[in-house]
Amino acid sequence: MAGHSVRPVTTLQRRVLVVAVLGSFVSFLDGTVVSVALPAIADELAGPGMEALPLQQWVVDAYLITLGALMLVAGSISDVYGRRRVLAAGLVGFALASILCAVAPTGPFLVLARALQGVAGALLVPSSLALIIATFSGEAQSRAIGRWTALTTSAMIVGPFVGGMLVDFASWRWVFWINVPVIAVTLWLLRGVPAAEGEPGRHIDVPGAMLAALGLAGVVFGLIEGERLGWTSPVILVSIIAGAVMLVAFVLYQRRAADPMLPLRLFRARNFAWGNLATTAIYGALSLGGFVLTLFLQQVAGYSATASGVAQLPTTIAMIALSAWFGTLAGRYGPRLFMTVGPIVAGVGYLLMLAMDETAYYPTQVLPGQLVFGLGLAITVAPLTAAILGAVPTHDAGIGSAVNNAVARVAGLVTVAFAGIITGGVLDVASFHRALLVTAGLLFLGGLLSLVGIRNVRGVDPDANLVKTS
Repeated sequence: MAGHSVRPVTTLQRRVLVVAVLGSFVSFLDGTVVSVALPAIADELAGPGMEALPLQQWVVDAYLITLGALMLVAGSISDVYGRRRVLAAGLVGFALASILCAVAPTGPFLVLARALQGVAGALLVPSSLALIIATFSGEAQSRAIGRWTALTTSAMIVGPFVGGMLVDFASWRWVFWINVPVIAVTLWLLRGVPAAEGEPGRHIDVPGAMLAALGLAGVVFGLIEGERLGWTSPVILVSIIAGAVMLVAFVLYQRRAADPMLPLRLFRARNFAWGNLATTAIYGALSLGGFVLTLFLQQVAGYSATASGVAQLPTTIAMIALSAWFGTLAGRYGPRLFMTVGPIVAGVGYLLMLAMDETAYYPTQVLPGQLVFGLGLAITVAPLTAAILGAVPTHDAGIGSAVNNAVARVAGLVTVAFAGIITGGVLDVASFHRALLVTAGLLFLGGLLSLVGIRNVRGVDPDANLVKTS
């Protein structure tokens, strides 16, 4: 901004940013790197007890259930015990769970290991982002969040490429082994980050965590298994109804809990509330679109795992090249325009992919949509993150980032659970096009919600801890 000098980034700030990126990257990467390995996993581990499509959905959603449900309580844990300590515990746990995934002898074993991986992953993201918020301020914070967002969100896109290479040239099991050296490097770097004391008087909301996890598990189990067992099956009906009741009970309990894992007071900040609504639509679209696109390219169009990953590289390049820049622009001019235009552009990218038939001819049917989608995603993600986190006071940074990331993961697990319903249990050109339309519709909805609800920040009221907007 004219007339303002930009302070140089210190050595400590650089280290914090690298640690935050690597710590979150492995968590985000594992949410997507597995996608191209799903056909190979199903070929080896699917059987009469767990057929191919349900196994593929559960390998994705077992991770997202525990990640999404426990990320909220992990934000509180981060605030209670200190960000560095919680981040270290999450990294060690994630490495151990990754090893269990890599040696899984059966489908159910792998699903259980993925759930444990999600538990550890839940500790990583809130602590990582809270470190950035505590270390950077002002425009430098927006720029740092932009860089964090660019690199960690690119994990959602680069995952299929990395996974494809590992599946084709080694084994699907290396999708999990690869986490171990990355975590070792992150733990080494973490030693140079000063420890932060936890906040006295804070408590862990164990009942809330149990209600959220069991409620999500019940609903998702019913959505995934309903196609196989029948929607009128007592098991399915009880699972969905009981899950929904527990989720309602979770929200009601949060209203009266002394130290809730989901502080509903945060939603009094307009940008936080509307930003999370937009997150639900946008990240639900990203998970659904990435899931069906990767499976379609391999199982219908005949792409190899590596080719499927390479096909999605343009989006990764756009994210890495442009996200930090759009994050800086949002810091100067406000996030509303970017959060409105970005999802709409990304949705147009998915509409362009409706040109795909069973050949998925790359130059004309895949590449144009990927380029437009990547541009829209780069416009969206950093302003979205900055708007939401800028709406919460610094001492709530851990739980604020946890809520937003939990919303994103829960939205993703629900849309992946719906994939079987959208496709009718069979992935072909017609069902793939239906999934593309749903994905584009969710992205358009995210842009509309941002237009209606997001306001550009003018300043902060220190007494109310609420953002004044224009």
